[in-house]
Amino acid sequence: MQNLLSKFMVLSKTDTFRRTLGYFALFIVLGLDTGLGGPTLPSLAAQTQTRLGDMGWLFLAGSVGYTLGTLVGGRIFDRVRGHPVLGLSQLAVAVLIAFIPSIPWLWLLLALAVVKGFAAGLVNTGANTLLVWTHEEKASPYMNALHFSFGLGAFLSPFLIAPLLTIEGGYRWAYWALAVIAALVGLRILGMSGSPQPHRHVEGTEKTAPAAIPYPLVITAALFLFFYVGAEITFGGWVYTYAVTLSLATAAGAAYLTSGFWFSFTIGRLISIPAATRFKPVQIIPLALLGCLIILGLGILLPGSTTLIWITSLGLGFFMAPIWPTGFTLAGQSLKLTARASSIILLGDSLGGMVLPWLVGQVINLSGPQVMIYMVFGSLVFNFLAYAGMLRLRKEKTG
Repeated sequence: MQNLLSKFMVLSKTDTFRRTLGYFALFIVLGLDTGLGGPTLPSLAAQTQTRLGDMGWLFLAGSVGYTLGTLVGGRIFDRVRGHPVLGLSQLAVAVLIAFIPSIPWLWLLLALAVVKGFAAGLVNTGANTLLVWTHEEKASPYMNALHFSFGLGAFLSPFLIAPLLTIEGGYRWAYWALAVIAALVGLRILGMSGSPQPHRHVEGTEKTAPAAIPYPLVITAALFLFFYVGAEITFGGWVYTYAVTLSLATAAGAAYLTSGFWFSFTIGRLISIPAATRFKPVQIIPLALLGCLIILGLGILLPGSTTLIWITSLGLGFFMAPIWPTGFTLAGQSLKLTARASSIILLGDSLGGMVLPWLVGQVINLSGPQVMIYMVFGSLVFNFLAYAGMLRLRKEKTG
């Protein structure tokens, strides 16, 4: 035990350890930001004198910026030192978060969401890229821990905001507190020495033609992420409004409900790390999707039950957790993941988080919040169909 502790103390003094903790802190803040959105939607709607359903435009605007930031970030981090860009992007996120509770017009809030999404996209791309460059072939467990950090932040966010929602205007303090945390992390990243660089492999002089991209399989994998991420962000973002509007929970109780969803999601993702070493993606994905559909089916059959909405939130978060990383792993096992193929697949992720949450907001204006459960269920049905399509195309590809 003493030997292990001494090794940890030595490791904690290395640049690699400090960088890794910095990237984890960035993803905790990303999770905090994501978890804060749902519980504060009604307050932001009142602040901008907007119908609640129209607040779905915030998801669309933020996702547009996030998609652009993710696409541009790959080129930026290939060309300049990473830590200054990463730190400045995080500081930009902090400043923009601080302005959110002071903006009285929806159009200006949407414009801010686009810019903040762009900066957050740079943070996402940069943290993932620099972590891989730091640990190279040993990056896998650190990558799992990085995305666990996101889940941890998303879980803590509504839990921390719940006490503030009982105070008049308390949601503003939640945004300002998050802005301070984000700024401190950004300054820490700016203060880190050096920036990791990609490992350069020595190539032979003989040039080979790049492998053709199997577009049907790549597009099907993108659709898999599109429908999954749409369901995840929609439920996590709208369950607060669903519970409060249907009188299933108080404002504080609905915030805890959102926190419960992200807590079970985080636990599920933590458990999925060792599970992935014992089971294949074709064993994990159908079990996880079936679990999601059964849980949501119960929520549809008994929509007025407070107990059942808690069971739905906790169960759905747990079963959703392994779907994204396991689906991406399955895509990697089915084709050669070049940078171009990966960017197309990840575009499905960004678009999924953009379209369905916005669409749910529009339908809520017409039919009420109860449609949220039905639309998440439908998205996961299409997620299952995309998974079946991936298996079929994979089988055809391997002959």
